[in-house]
Amino acid sequence: MKRSWWTRFTFLLIVTVVSVMMIMPTFVKFAEDSGYPVKSKINLGLDLQGGLYMILGIDFKKVYKDEVANYARKIEFVLKDQGITAKMGDSNIEDPDDPSHSIVLADDTTIDKAKETIREYFPSILRLTNENGPVLTYALTKVERSKIEEQSVSKSIEVIRNRIDEFGVTEPEIVSQGTDRIVVQLPGVRDIDRAKELIGKTAKLEFKLVNNEVPFSNLSAWLEKAKAEGIVFKKGERFSTYLENLNTFLKKDLPDGSILAFERKINPQTNEVISEVPYVVDAAARINGDNLQDARVLIDQQKNEPYVSLEFKPQGAKLFEDLTGENVGRNLAIILDGNVYSAPTIQTRIGGGRAQITLGQGGFNKIMQEARDLALVLRAGALPVQLDFLEQRTVGASLGADSIKRAEIAGIIGSAIVFLFMFIYYRISGGIAVLTLIVNVLIILACLVGLEATLTLPGIAGIALTVGMAVDGNIIIYERIREEMKKGVGFYKSVENGFSTAFWTIIDANITTALAGLCLLNFGTGPIRGFAVTLLIGIAATVYTSYFVGKMLFELYMNKTEGQDLSI
Repeated sequence: MKRSWWTRFTFLLIVTVVSVMMIMPTFVKFAEDSGYPVKSKINLGLDLQGGLYMILGIDFKKVYKDEVANYARKIEFVLKDQGITAKMGDSNIEDPDDPSHSIVLADDTTIDKAKETIREYFPSILRLTNENGPVLTYALTKVERSKIEEQSVSKSIEVIRNRIDEFGVTEPEIVSQGTDRIVVQLPGVRDIDRAKELIGKTAKLEFKLVNNEVPFSNLSAWLEKAKAEGIVFKKGERFSTYLENLNTFLKKDLPDGSILAFERKINPQTNEVISEVPYVVDAAARINGDNLQDARVLIDQQKNEPYVSLEFKPQGAKLFEDLTGENVGRNLAIILDGNVYSAPTIQTRIGGGRAQITLGQGGFNKIMQEARDLALVLRAGALPVQLDFLEQRTVGASLGADSIKRAEIAGIIGSAIVFLFMFIYYRISGGIAVLTLIVNVLIILACLVGLEATLTLPGIAGIALTVGMAVDGNIIIYERIREEMKKGVGFYKSVENGFSTAFWTIIDANITTALAGLCLLNFGTGPIRGFAVTLLIGIAATVYTSYFVGKMLFELYMNKTEGQDLSI
């Protein structure tokens, strides 16, 4: 044999051995301390191993309202720095798609200066919609609303992906659908409720000062008044929705710039609300989750209870220090998703940029799990918007197992038929084709492991299609060899001419299919991309095995028969 043949054979041997080593953990269970060099397995998609499929929706009307209120608070601070006294006014939601918020100036003579300052600090963000003496009303610009929509979806996808990565899900699929929906697929998830809780938790962390001047009797009277009008929390609805309706109803009773918040305690056994302690807090937060640097679980050595330790970014640490220094003796509510976790009294200025959240009641393990989940969502980032679960489908593991079993049976029967046909019709040459097909499948599976791609039912279909294309390539080559033999050309020359004339035919056929596969990979989602990945890998493997490996094995065959026999 020529030296070049041995070089090609060595390369094939290395590729085959590496491929077998790559796919072994998928089919053989190795102990963790076995020392086997490959740990990765073929990832199975949602349709094969079961899991969770969800469609989440975004209510941008609420987003606009919250965003314009946040800017109103920023305007108050900006004007204060310029020596202009102002306070937040009321929000106006007559047009839910374009809410506005008023700013009340203390002095009529500062109106022009205030307008100029706001225009300078918030260009292309806010627009003046109404001016009534010292009351200026601002709303978001159309450009800013479009920007919020785009960023809300993209940031929500990023935050969800970060949370899922820490949750430990392999190959999740998180994509946008339209302008206000997000599709989430989590293969292999078994704890459905916890996954939904982690994904849907807004994790909106806020630090707000408590208004201690409002008597508790007033709070009780307001709640009774709301209850009489049918504004009560109904089991099954979002507490944030009830809270929004309550604050809207009590808007005229509450002090300016204030809202109601609750410290809710829940029975860990029944999940029923034990008590709800109302607080009057600032409507806008002084510090929020954007100022957070890190969140981790620690143990209180005195109480032997887990808690979440918060560490602020440098700017947040400065804000926290100023806030505590200016409000010694007041209560500071730590609010997460509208629920007051604690409202400690500020004893002194707190430097160092650290705070802590103590958790609810229950056993050590339950509190520890709650603390870990809370730290996870805070660390992964707060969702910029509230997500509503519009659709949820749980794919059972039995469906995946059944699909895998049926695919295995179909694959075995189909492969047996193809192999039998090749042996009968092409005899020894058919055996060579079967060897190239086996190497082809090994390479595809090894690439799936190496690329950490997800195998789905459409992916299995892509492998089956690849095998069919590989058989087609072999048939093209063999028929060209037969044509050369009918011309009376010798066996050596027939094989050489057959492979050379069939090469560009095989290349052209596979390139056109690869272009279609690239389009599916670029524009498709979920299982469609899984199909495209296996198809593209299969095309590369088919060209290599059908032509180069097949030609190398024929050279070996012709060398053994010394060119005197060709079974085809």
